[in-house]
Amino acid sequence: MAAAALFCLAAAAVPEAGGQTVREGDSGPEKMVLTLDECRSLAMQNNVNVRNAGLDVLAARAQKGEALAEYFPKVSVNAFGYYAFDPMLEIGVKDILGDSDMANNINSWIMQNAPLYGIDPVYSTMKQGYSATVSVIQPVFAGGRIVAGNRLAALGVEAAGLQNSLQRRKSVEEVEQQYWQVVSLEEKMKTLSSVQEMLDNLEKDVQAAVEAGLVPGTDSLQLRLKQNELKANRLKLNGGIRLAKMNLCNSIGVGYSPYRTAGTDSLPYIDDISFADDLSGLQSPEAYWKDEREIVASREESRLLEISVKAKEEEKRMALGEVLPQIGVGASYGYNDMMFDDARFNGAVYATLQIPITDWGKYSRKLRRYDYQVQKEQNRKEYLEKQLLLQVRQQWLDLTVNWEQTEVARESVMAAEAVVRQMEDHYRAGLVSLSELLEAQTSLRQSADALVDAEIAYRTAVSAYLGEAERASM
Repeated sequence: MAAAALFCLAAAAVPEAGGQTVREGDSGPEKMVLTLDECRSLAMQNNVNVRNAGLDVLAARAQKGEALAEYFPKVSVNAFGYYAFDPMLEIGVKDILGDSDMANNINSWIMQNAPLYGIDPVYSTMKQGYSATVSVIQPVFAGGRIVAGNRLAALGVEAAGLQNSLQRRKSVEEVEQQYWQVVSLEEKMKTLSSVQEMLDNLEKDVQAAVEAGLVPGTDSLQLRLKQNELKANRLKLNGGIRLAKMNLCNSIGVGYSPYRTAGTDSLPYIDDISFADDLSGLQSPEAYWKDEREIVASREESRLLEISVKAKEEEKRMALGEVLPQIGVGASYGYNDMMFDDARFNGAVYATLQIPITDWGKYSRKLRRYDYQVQKEQNRKEYLEKQLLLQVRQQWLDLTVNWEQTEVARESVMAAEAVVRQMEDHYRAGLVSLSELLEAQTSLRQSADALVDAEIAYRTAVSAYLGEAERASM
């Protein structure tokens, strides 16, 4: 590690009469330490996009249950009742015999004598009534639409599951990037601390040389300016670390307090949250190589492309079912008291057959439209599969390029370390100026930061190239 090398240089310059290790007291909230695996796990539990993708899976399963219900009989209970202010049906003699002399004579006789016997001369009914019926309808054949609908719903469940896995993968990648961003900034903070310590140790030599008149007094001022510049950079970098930590904590659902005085065990101060993983353990690209076809086949995107084609084919089958015969059977039983005062229970069984005739022209064009959509989806699948293969090849290229850049950056750090050691010796011997030494130290810090950036970029490239299971084992 570049920061570790700088620490070694700083330690070599520390006088043996040295210092003292300061430990924090036991009072106050404990620090929280998170590993990369814990951050991944917390993201799967708390990330809002992952939770919503899980709800989409549950919704797809519920929709599949809806489609499955189409196989079973439909049972319904129907009830009806009415009350009329006047009877809706009245029948007299004339209504039966017509308007004739005989009918008039009979009607007159009935009108005169019916009241004597308590008989209504006009028969009236349907003033009130009610009925209640239980019906059962079982579809026998619906043109294959029920079967196609269930297949489509099953594809929807599988697609939702793949989308959930895809969202989990994306969320893990985002959390990993945020995690390594924090680690990167903390590594750069270590580098700044190392350089600061080197300058603090150099200050004693510069001050002694100025007092002895061996170097001009401007060296002391120049060193002080450099120290202040580093302090300003530390303050700026510390703010960046806090912001990066807060961003990561928001992504994984970990609570924190941005205020030191408000920190507790359950809500730690942001500076009391640290991360355990570092940039060690990186291997060369050959250790991660996998067959590109195998990688493409394992990606959720490949299976989603296959599902999109199958879904269009099932939609075509459902459209075809609209022009095929539909057969159903049913039965009903109930109580009826609607008219003629003839209330009773009754039942019936029946069958239905529906054969569309006039819509063949319309649906033939509809089927042709679905044929075009299936072909379009097939073309899209073939194109995107090639793009997925290209993406995997690009990820491998990024992996190898970033590894080479890491090797170059590591060599640069080693060279910069050697230059700084040599410049320190030359400065003490009066062969180089302080500005040259400070410039060499600045180059070392820049090289160390470049190495950290290269290692972060390489680890990110490895994460993008590998699948979720392989990333978890890194």
